[in-house]
Amino acid sequence: MHQLIGGLRAGMGYCGAKTIGDLQNAKFIRITNAGIIESHPHDVTISQEAPNYSR
Repeated sequence: MHQLIGGLRAGMGYCGAKTIGDLQNAKFIRITNAGIIESHPHDVTISQEAPNYSR
């Protein structure tokens, strides 16, 4: 239950929703592959990839 609430709160934060009603009115947007690459950190050297990270 704790993880469910945490995920819900994180999603509300991403959308800027203050209430569940605001979250229900949120809209999905589509971004390009270039946008995905640009939104991730770059020029950072990582010695070992995290096992739970995927693009």
